[in-house]
Formats: sequence, C-alpha cells, structure tokens
Amino acid sequence: MFETFKNAWRIDDLRKKIIYTLLMLLVYRVGSFIPVPGIDSNFIRKLVEGNTLLGLLDIISGGAFANFTIFAMGITPYINASIIMQLLTVAIPRLEQLAKEGQEGQKKIAQYTRYATVILAFIQAIGITYGLAGEALQNKNFVGYIIVALTLTAGTAFLMWLGEQITDKGIGNGISLLIFTSIISRLPVAVVSLWQLAFVAKTMSPWSLPIVVVFAVLMIAAVIFVDSGERRIPVQYAKRVVGRKVYGGQSTHIPLKVNSAGVLPIIFAVSILSLPQIIAQFFPAGNAFRSWVDQQFHQGTALYGVLYALFIIFFTFFYTQITFNPIEIANNLRQYGGFVQGIRPGKPTAEYLARISNRITLVGSLFLVVVAIIPIAASAAANMRMYFGGTAILIVVGVALETVKQLEAQMLMRHYRGFLK
Repeated sequence: MFETFKNAWRIDDLRKKIIYTLLMLLVYRVGSFIPVPGIDSNFIRKLVEGNTLLGLLDIISGGAFANFTIFAMGITPYINASIIMQLLTVAIPRLEQLAKEGQEGQKKIAQYTRYATVILAFIQAIGITYGLAGEALQNKNFVGYIIVALTLTAGTAFLMWLGEQITDKGIGNGISLLIFTSIISRLPVAVVSLWQLAFVAKTMSPWSLPIVVVFAVLMIAAVIFVDSGERRIPVQYAKRVVGRKVYGGQSTHIPLKVNSAGVLPIIFAVSILSLPQIIAQFFPAGNAFRSWVDQQFHQGTALYGVLYALFIIFFTFFYTQITFNPIEIANNLRQYGGFVQGIRPGKPTAEYLARISNRITLVGSLFLVVVAIIPIAASAAANMRMYFGGTAILIVVGVALETVKQLEAQMLMRHYRGFLK
C-alpha cells in the first residue's frame, strides 16, 4: 500500500489529486470544530456518552456530533437519500430508464439525490434540534430552532459537495474518504480512553489491552482476506474466422467477489436504524413511543441485533442485484462467442451465474453480520464502550483497499497511455 502511494506521488497528475484530496479532508476536519451557535455542547456530550447508537454516529461523524458542530449530522442524510433513490430506481420505470441512459442519466439521478439529501437533512435537523438539543438550546423559540436546523442542514450540504469534489478532482471515493477520516480521527481518543480505563479508573484489567489489540489485528486480517476473496468462473471464447484472420479461442474468467458490496450494507443498516431514534425525538419526554424506542433501539438489545443483521443481509443482496446482472452478462457472452464450460449459452448461463452469485453473496453477508455483531456483543458483555467495533474496522480497511486499487488503476491507465504515445 505504501509503495503504491510512493509511486503515485511521483506522477505529477496524481500528486496534484492527492494534495487536493488532503486539502479537502483538512477543510472537513477544521469544520468539525466549528460549533453550532446557541447550543450547550456539554449536555450533548453527556447524552452521547450514555447512548451506544449515538456513540456510533459520533464515531462516523468524527466527534462532530458530541461537540455539536456544523458537521454534527455528518454525511448520513446523503447515505439515506442514496438508499431511497436506489430503491426508487428499481420501483419507478422512469428512474430505471434514466439509470440505463449512461452518464447523462446518472447525472440526473445524482441531481435528484442532492435534492433528497437537503430535504432529509432538514427533517433530521429539525428532529435533532427539537429532541436531542431541546434542553441544550439556549434560545428556545422559533428563531433559535430554525437557526440550529438550517446550520446543521447547511453543514451536511457542504459535506455532500465536498465529497463530490474529492470524487471528481481528487483520488475518488469522496464520501467514503470523509467517513474514513472521521473514524481515523477518533483513534487517539480510543487509545486514551482504554488507557484511562486500565490504569486510571482501573475498571478493566491492564491485561485486557493486549487482547483488544490482538482482536483488532485478527479482525483486520479477516476483513482483508474476505475482501480479497473471489470466485473465478472460467469462460471460453470460440474461434471465429473473419477473412484471413482468426479471432477468439482464448480463455478468461468472470470474477465474483465474496464481498462485492463492501461496507455499504453496514452503513445503510446503521443509517436506517438511526431513523427511529430521530423520529422519537419529535415526541415529548415520557411519551410511550419515545420510551420504547430508547429502551429497544440501542446496540445492547436483541431487537437491535436482529434488525441490524437482517438489514445487512438485505442490503448486501440488494446492492449485488443492482451491480451484477447475470442476464446481461450471459447475453454479452453469447453475442461475442463466449460460454461457460459445461453450461449452455443464454438462459442456462444466466441461471448458473445467478445461482453462484447468490451463494457467494450469502457467505459475504453472513461475514458482514459476524463482523458487525460480535464486537457489539463483546462490548455489552464486558460493559465497555467499543470505540472501534467491526463496523469501523470494516469501513477503514475497505476504504483503504479501494483507494489503493483506484490509485493502481489510474497509474496503470497512464502507463498504457504513455506506451501508446
């Protein structure tokens, strides 16, 4: 990985992209320390420390939520809007047609996603302001609520723009890099907290620290191993004679990744599970619905664990179905004279690819569930706040690997361009 970054730094164009990306991430981190006016951040910080789900959102936002800065909501509304647009693309024929129109259609869908992000961000900001920040709000009037809500909405809109700029002008994966930066920025806080628990407060044994480190290393190794795993389906192309030339006849393969969805299912699941708590904030304290949500929708409950697992499995299959189309691949193979050995071209090939894809996706989704659930269960059993659970590790490792792959692809593309010149 470090060798890839060193080689990329030597290329002038890639060096400019890396510097641009680092500057945009620096802007993001600076904005994470600008407080929202009219809010008592100490009250919010105490509230986050006593709620595991809010603690996870605080980790994803890089501590901006606990300090209630202008980026307190992070990029979560954009993720929710992306989920909604992907679901609507499957359900609404007009959006499905736009998705098939290539780059112009994708630009239109991206524009709709931006509008939906601003709307969802404002609704979420109103809920947070009315519920979480209600007691921390210094000016409890209409103007005070609107100022806080608009500030949070503007912060999310700016982050959305920042992520798109990194994707277009930087090294790519803008939204993922923002989340990656947020999680990495909490690493010193996690180390200091564990040290205090072990040697200052002495609520945990000092011998637990090596166990935590070994557990984290094993988790990272498992994530890398599964993320790199793939099933290669051999494909043979028949020979074709065109004039005096012979085309085809070579062998290749179709790679099917075990974890093709990456970290997106976990991010989607966390975003969906945060909605009930946001909705509950619209109800007054002591309300039956709000009390039930506060009791059931946190990481230590069985209901949260079951829903978390089901959402991860659902979004893993959903994302795979969108990105991998067996029918289209089978038609392309038949059109260019390719076939899977031992399988008839056409519909049998599509059914075979779909069957293999579903099996691999099931394994990948179960792995994501294990990675996400085990640290939560261990944290609940040890009665210790887990700063870096499986979700954070999976996001950090997944984004790091994807960024390295993008840099390698861009370097390879420039190598071929230089060769053609």
